[in-house]
Amino acid sequence: MAKYRKILVAYDGSISAQNALRQACRLARADQSWIKVLAVVPFYEGDLELIGISNIKEMMLGPGQKLLVEARQIADDEHVHVLTNLEQGEPYEQIVHVAEDESCDLIIMGRRGRNRIESDLIGGVTARVIGHTNRDVLVIPDQATISWEKILLAWDGSPYSQVALETALKLAKERNSVLCAVSVAYTNDEFYALAHKAAQELVNKAGEMLEQIKKRGEEEGVTLTTSIKEGEPFEAITELARDTHATLIVMGSHGRKGLTRLLMGSVTEHVVGLASCPVLVSHLK
Repeated sequence: MAKYRKILVAYDGSISAQNALRQACRLARADQSWIKVLAVVPFYEGDLELIGISNIKEMMLGPGQKLLVEARQIADDEHVHVLTNLEQGEPYEQIVHVAEDESCDLIIMGRRGRNRIESDLIGGVTARVIGHTNRDVLVIPDQATISWEKILLAWDGSPYSQVALETALKLAKERNSVLCAVSVAYTNDEFYALAHKAAQELVNKAGEMLEQIKKRGEEEGVTLTTSIKEGEPFEAITELARDTHATLIVMGSHGRKGLTRLLMGSVTEHVVGLASCPVLVSHLK
């Protein structure tokens, strides 16, 4: 689905969440989408008798209600009507649950700066949402905007990247985007020195895979250019996105697959944490 019908925005009041909500509103306005804004507050786990507060529920939900008032004001400023939802519990669990319960097509989340490879992202709420949901997740860095002009598809030949390919092709076709696919051969100087032939075979294999998806693009009437890079995959992908002024990176993710769902596979997670443009993670259902 290239145009999303139902969007869930995770909102925590941060600058990045405010920007993500604004971008979601602009997307919804253009596509006539339905938006739900979700705020999550924690359960109180202390001794209620010791704190001397009669209405503990009101005390716990109050900050969340304020967040939703802020969210509605942002939406009003963007001339978009939104529905709101306040939940208690573990944030990533509630985000995943509400997205599924409401049959949302897309989850939009903000992302702060890039220091320490986003220590608050990796293993945190965003990573866990991506690791547990089977919905598409769009992560928007601070100050970034949603644009479909130049899409970079990260391709490794896996079933997960095949799903990302289908998403990227639909986006490019419906939104008249420039689409480039990159495949990264994981090599380094030591690898070349010790196994030059093996390294070259990886590069050749990457080229063969890209030729296949180039034909797939032709079948869909989409002009798809390709690029082969060598090195650390997440570094090569983010560097190419920066050098080509890509406005969106599209990647695949495994979704709910055993314990690895908590760790996500470092390539996707690192790209999400380091990219200067939004990253759309498409899931294998």
